[in-house]
Amino acid sequence: MSTAPTPEPPAAERPQPARPPRPNPALIFDDPLDQQSTDDTDRGWGDRPAGSGDSAADLARFLDEKPPHHL
Repeated sequence: MSTAPTPEPPAAERPQPARPPRPNPALIFDDPLDQQSTDDTDRGWGDRPAGSGDSAADLARFLDEKPPHHL
């Protein structure tokens, strides 16, 4: 008797554990263009919501959006 371990079968011959089948994704036949995306809104493009015309808010926005070469 040998103390050498018994060789394992190759990976192709090993039994694979049974996996439950994946459910098929649901098919949706809606028109995707009927729904508004965030890119369709001003907020999606990074614009702030319209304010009440506050001059302090307008100045803050101007200073936030001023290019660096205008400092």
